[in-house]
Amino acid sequence: MRMSTKGRFAVNALIDLALREPAGPVALAAICARQQISLSYLEQLFSRLRRNGLVESTRGPGGGYTLGRSAAEITVADIVTAVDDPMQDGAAEDRDDSYSRALWQRLSAIMVEHMATITLQSLVDDQIVGGVSIEAKPVRRAITARPPVAPLRTTAPNSVFALASSLAR
Repeated sequence: MRMSTKGRFAVNALIDLALREPAGPVALAAICARQQISLSYLEQLFSRLRRNGLVESTRGPGGGYTLGRSAAEITVADIVTAVDDPMQDGAAEDRDDSYSRALWQRLSAIMVEHMATITLQSLVDDQIVGGVSIEAKPVRRAITARPPVAPLRTTAPNSVFALASSLAR
């Protein structure tokens, strides 16, 4: 297993989500702005995370994403394996010669074992202890009816005929 950019971005995005989830669903656009990740790329990652049950989406006003399970039940290994493409065995055999293949497979297994011991909650706790600032939930503007506008009163003629008759006087 290799730690790809997808895996790093997904872990960072889920830490961001877990930090702000108590205030309600978190919009992807807000995560994008904080993490400096493109929205389309993050949508692809969250699609895979949703398929693996790590996040849930809520539609409509006030919608966004929440964790699919508690942060204590989600491990870094869960996140990384959800978003990373599995390496094709044939491609790995072409790149690695037979002498070192067993070494890389063992190192990969050790890496996955270690990532399985790190929970999302522990990463969130590390951020809180580190003093990360979590802003208050942004105020969402509700859709309301426009205030009634008083009709405009004018003394101008409202048609060509009224204009002609006003000039004829």
